[in-house]
Amino acid sequence: MNSTQMNSQLTRLIEALGAGDSSTRLQVALTIGTHPDGPGLVEALVARCAIEPDFFVRDMLTWALTRFPAEDTVPRLLAELRSPVAQARSQSLHTLSKIGDRDVWPAITRSLLRDADDEVAKSAWRAAVVLVPDEDKAGLAAELATQLGRGDRTLQLSLSRALVALGPVIEPALESALTSTDATVRAHAVATERLLGDPDTGFDQAVDEAKRIVALGPERAQETAC
Repeated sequence: MNSTQMNSQLTRLIEALGAGDSSTRLQVALTIGTHPDGPGLVEALVARCAIEPDFFVRDMLTWALTRFPAEDTVPRLLAELRSPVAQARSQSLHTLSKIGDRDVWPAITRSLLRDADDEVAKSAWRAAVVLVPDEDKAGLAAELATQLGRGDRTLQLSLSRALVALGPVIEPALESALTSTDATVRAHAVATERLLGDPDTGFDQAVDEAKRIVALGPERAQETAC
């Protein structure tokens, strides 16, 4: 294949990433990831991540990006973390966590961990847990603990899972959260503490128990459980 034919094929692939049919977009992302070669493909994949409406296509876009050399993808993904588009930030965080280059840890900033968009914050929590150096885990736990009580059940479960993934280093942060004046924060902290001690405990069960403890107080809750 000569250079003209190759450029024509690359152009068709890039254009097809915007096809109206999601199955076509999925297949194109798969093709690019299977043969990760050609100028402009990384840029096209990252740009598509910011606007792709289909979850499965986004996941394939991320997979395709992980197939390229990190030196080509990581700088472009880091630039997306400053995007005003929430999905661009969220998907880039997700992709960086899949690439797993710990040199990007400093880019997981407090503003991302506290992002007003729940999907961005959730992606930042997950990426942070994957990329954090051991010596920074306690600091990350303290930062994540500031988000206890945030959002609905799904978001709270995501935060609890991120915290539990850090291990026993989260215990001081949870103990501090237990003194919060906000009952929702205290209940979330107790539920997370339960999950840390017994990962097989269901989150809903842990939350129900946590609410009972917060309502009655630890001593009274223990008495009623007997």
